[in-house]
Amino acid sequence: MMNYGLPYFLEDKTGSLSGSEYVDIHDRMRLSIRCTVRDSQRCAFMIYNISPSVGGLLKPGAALDFGPNNALGTVAIGSGSHIPMSRYLMKVSPLGSPLTRKFIASDGQEYRWSWVEGDNCEWICQNVKNYIVACYNLKLAEEPHYSSSSGCMLTVEEAYSHLAVELLASLTIMRYIAGHDL
Repeated sequence: MMNYGLPYFLEDKTGSLSGSEYVDIHDRMRLSIRCTVRDSQRCAFMIYNISPSVGGLLKPGAALDFGPNNALGTVAIGSGSHIPMSRYLMKVSPLGSPLTRKFIASDGQEYRWSWVEGDNCEWICQNVKNYIVACYNLKLAEEPHYSSSSGCMLTVEEAYSHLAVELLASLTIMRYIAGHDL
């Protein structure tokens, strides 16, 4: 893959936790999160990398399976086994905010998602050196409304693009935790 020195600006088409497309504004990457099961016992999502570079194959990159009553469930990254979300995305400290959690990605490195109030960044993901590797920005109130976009943006630094599916999976869990006060 060619490096351009530009982050991936993945436009969140719906802004909804129930499913969306994330499309790079330079058309280098496309991710899709789709609800595959929704009933009284569970709510399941699949995340697909549908970028042109993967040859049109619809191979799941992650599976998220939430439990009854909006409970955290299990997550599987790639072809890995399902593990409890609370073990995959762990609280940084027992008494700390539930909106700051860490995970170990497939590259063996630790990353941390934190909710940040203000300055239009809702979520920031940092590595252990506190370098921002990804962030999720909300639409600014003064921005115009467009029917083809939510105005929200997931930005992934180019050097971490190989983790894009994992970053989206972990962000989705964090947004779910925040949305359901877990």
